[in-house]
Amino acid sequence: MSRYVFKMPDLGEGTVEAELVALHVKLGDLVAEDQIMAEVMTEKAAVEVPAPVTGRVVAINANPGDMVAVGSELIVFDTDTQASTKPTESAGAATPVAAASAGAQAQGTHSVGASAQPASAQPASTPKREAQGASVTAISAGSRAAAASAAAVGAAHRPANDPIAPLASDLAMAGATHERIMASPATRRRAREAGIDLRLIKGSGPGGRIVRADLDATVAGRGGSVGASAPGAHGRERREGVDEVKVIGLRRTIAQRMSAAKREIPHFAYVEEVDVTELESLRKHLNARRASGAASYTYLPFIVSALTRVLEAFPQCNAHFDSERGVVLRHRPVHVGIATQTPDGLLVPVVRNAEALSLRQLADEIRRVTEAARTKKATREELSGSSITVTSLGKLGGIVSTPVINAPEVAIIGVNKVLERPVVRDGAIAIRHMMNLSSSFDHRIVDGFDAAAMIQALKERLEHPATIFIE
Repeated sequence: MSRYVFKMPDLGEGTVEAELVALHVKLGDLVAEDQIMAEVMTEKAAVEVPAPVTGRVVAINANPGDMVAVGSELIVFDTDTQASTKPTESAGAATPVAAASAGAQAQGTHSVGASAQPASAQPASTPKREAQGASVTAISAGSRAAAASAAAVGAAHRPANDPIAPLASDLAMAGATHERIMASPATRRRAREAGIDLRLIKGSGPGGRIVRADLDATVAGRGGSVGASAPGAHGRERREGVDEVKVIGLRRTIAQRMSAAKREIPHFAYVEEVDVTELESLRKHLNARRASGAASYTYLPFIVSALTRVLEAFPQCNAHFDSERGVVLRHRPVHVGIATQTPDGLLVPVVRNAEALSLRQLADEIRRVTEAARTKKATREELSGSSITVTSLGKLGGIVSTPVINAPEVAIIGVNKVLERPVVRDGAIAIRHMMNLSSSFDHRIVDGFDAAAMIQALKERLEHPATIFIE
């Protein structure tokens, strides 16, 4: 066997370790050169890792969620492609699955559930991880009856709580049929409790595996429940159990950054309502006149454009705070981060030099960078370097929010949804389009008075949108 050891690469910028986010190969897979085999993540970006050679995977030394040091062995390949198409022998003792398969082949029969192919084409052993995931071993046709009989006799002499009993029951079931039942131990236990024969259920999981949803559907069709109490007064079943979701990849990075921001930055919030009736009228007018194929105007381009004008008078809000050096870095350009929800979590792509862009250019650039973030096409540069962040949940924006500052920035502007509300204007009640701005500031750098004055200046420009375009 010719071995090739792939080590965690140096991803640059002083990276000493990276998180293994996903594996796209498993033990025994034949992988082609340049095939994507894993995804890793650093503090800066996620990177897809291609296979450096063509070969069969013989060892994987990390699991998704593990932090792997640069230079550590990650995946080992057998690059002897001729040998890799043949069965490989395990270095240790044969697993129960392999032993059962060998016994079946010795009697000149195929394993249960195997395709109609020569016994010599079947692997002589199964990798450890695949063996752990196997549900029922392969048993030869000639020994099925004996296995079922032995299991039945043995069960009569076992205590009720014997851990071997469920396995013996499954072996007896497998021995009495000509098909392999693929299901987890938990699903098997639930089926036994409900008195359901898994042989009668068609699995919807990979390779026909019976998953919990398949069993639940069968139970629902019989009008019963599995692992739960009887239906309540309204006929609804009580749910039980806990689903564990490992926090890895981008979600772990978000969790760490949010925790650090709340732990290290003394936030204070300031909320102000804004009458955007005139702005809404202008927005509709411009959208009706926009060129074919051009992006429609949302509120964000107007808010960002107004913000760039306001920050000229409040440079302390367009800044980074380097707490280690005790230095505030006030940025002259306005690089606006646009908090964007993606399938993988929250990302903040950046509109650079927003102060130099027209309204049309802002609308196009906001759409471009947010779409790039959602489709995983954003570059590392497009996801870093913002000097102030704007966050909006659109129609889900609620009335008030308390956004977390995107460190090392010192301010974040939260945009809540626009609602028609009755308000008093000139002593009379009028229906107006109202929106709240919910913003957070780093109290170490920005005083309450300055924060309030900045939001009031932003409010004035939004309520009188012509001033957005006046220097």
